[in-house]
Amino acid sequence: MSHESVWYCRPRTYGKGSRECRVCTHQAGLIRKYGLNICRQCFREKAADIGFTKHR
Repeated sequence: MSHESVWYCRPRTYGKGSRECRVCTHQAGLIRKYGLNICRQCFREKAADIGFTKHR
């Protein structure tokens, strides 16, 4: 068995491995609140387009 066939052998239906950013498919740093499912790097780029404003 090669490494490629074993690496993604089980289905990812729940947990951190099953979720990814809808913009860049990155799996770390996801913002899931309000159903965004965007990583924090993409959120900083797209926040104004989505309608979020920065408050102090």
